[in-house]
Amino acid sequence: MHLVESFSREFVGIPVIHEVAAGIAAEYFNATNDTIKAFALVTAGPGLTNIVTAASGAFLESRELLIIGGQAKTQDLAMGLVRQRGIQEIDGVSIMKPICKKSLLMDDVWDKQRLYDVLCETWNRRPGPVFIEVPLDIQARDVDESNCNVFNSYTSPVLDDYQINQIQTLLLESKRPLLLIGGGVKRELAQRLHQNFEEFNVPVATTWNGIDRLDSDNSCYVGRPNTWGQRSANIINQQADLVIAIGTRLGLQQTGFNWQAYCPVGKVVQIDIDEAELTKGHPNLDLAFAVDANDALKKILNLKTQDTSEWMSFCHSVRQAIPLFEENINLELDEYVSPHRLVKKISSLCTTDDVIVPCSSGGANTLMMQLFEQKLGQKVLNNKGLASMGYGLSGAIGASIANPDKRIVLVEGDGGFAQNIQEIGTAKINNCKLKIFIFDDEGYASIRMTQRSYFGGVYVGCDTSTGLGLPNWQRLFVAWDMRTIILNPSKLSSKEFEQKFNDDEPIAFIVKVNPEQTYFPKITSRMTDSGSMESNPLHLMTPDLSPEVAEKVFKYINN
Repeated sequence: MHLVESFSREFVGIPVIHEVAAGIAAEYFNATNDTIKAFALVTAGPGLTNIVTAASGAFLESRELLIIGGQAKTQDLAMGLVRQRGIQEIDGVSIMKPICKKSLLMDDVWDKQRLYDVLCETWNRRPGPVFIEVPLDIQARDVDESNCNVFNSYTSPVLDDYQINQIQTLLLESKRPLLLIGGGVKRELAQRLHQNFEEFNVPVATTWNGIDRLDSDNSCYVGRPNTWGQRSANIINQQADLVIAIGTRLGLQQTGFNWQAYCPVGKVVQIDIDEAELTKGHPNLDLAFAVDANDALKKILNLKTQDTSEWMSFCHSVRQAIPLFEENINLELDEYVSPHRLVKKISSLCTTDDVIVPCSSGGANTLMMQLFEQKLGQKVLNNKGLASMGYGLSGAIGASIANPDKRIVLVEGDGGFAQNIQEIGTAKINNCKLKIFIFDDEGYASIRMTQRSYFGGVYVGCDTSTGLGLPNWQRLFVAWDMRTIILNPSKLSSKEFEQKFNDDEPIAFIVKVNPEQTYFPKITSRMTDSGSMESNPLHLMTPDLSPEVAEKVFKYINN
């Protein structure tokens, strides 16, 4: 009550329909704007529980997110003695504690120094969410504003001379080095070092969170390795004799679930600010430094390397031998759009000023990560750690409010988009310049693929034929006075489509996709005799390469 009124005098408020949208939008706002920050304000009880998904996603992806909540008075807090005392009251601090860097109850007025110290937690070291519950009576308290201390600054640890020399030694011993750049490297820094990467002349790959740190035209760029990554990038990653991973936690999707086989013919150096990520036990590391990734990148790009021309030439030959778009995995019929061709079209039409939001789960996300060719200056953002459906629209709204003059390109599956359709009105009323692409394949493509691959095609709860209720998309957008256009193969190549994509008006493109469309290549698993699952290593994706191509690209490792 009091916070809403007070904040309205100091901040620009963006009302949303559902609290999860507030959290996701604030996360994407902060991740695409370095000068102004957003936070989410929610009430007690369901307001708090509704934003748990957003806090979880920001926690896993190490993103700034401040959540302020609460409404019950301090005397009405149950404090674990009973299930509930105040109206709509629930122990929000305990609920948020596992998914926040700090989750605190303001049970008395804090001075500015303590408030500042708590707020700093969301961006210091490894960023993440902070939750502060402010009871109603504390909100209403009279405060002496003269209580203002000097704010302390935080300095991240950096590589020292001994650590730099250790990396230098490995680089001089290496004939096939690879830099792997993650989301812990700041976008602006990486783009500023664009020329330095080329002068360093070592192949550079990026994680999905680091996708926009390097443009696809950079002469050193060799793609995005991942369990659902670019096949050529996976093959290159696995044949490096030295991988220096900077600002990435090297999670299981990055290394493959068969992490024991990650980088099998080389050494691995991991640089991450979070000590726990370096000691979690996977993958096997040769050197690990809990220091600032951005400072480390600048220092490493000044080190000496051997002549890498032969290795660089081999990497480019792998990229040429294995196109991003593998024709044999595409299902294209007269009435359906090839989602692969659509992503290539979007990639060609997007400019350097665009912000790209490739949702966070399912085939639409996977395809964008495999095929989209990013340009220098673009911002590309998803949340794959939690991989929750429904992120796309809320994230696009946050990105648009953070970048009001930029076009926001959202690519989302129909199942995911349906989870937060109530925010179409939020996008419309805030004049967000959204170009929305919805893969209309009548359900959950990823679940269909799993049930087809591992359970003999027994479909359960995955599409309209098995009871999933999805809307008539054209009629739905009419309710908010937003334009739509049905994209079929002929429309995709039309001037009308390009004109609508390039104007300033928000629009939803409903893309008719074959319900049986599959999304490959990917790392697959197989059942062992004991009934457990065993995954292929990162370089062996499904479907198999032809023997002729395999002979060309597997030079330093057995296939």
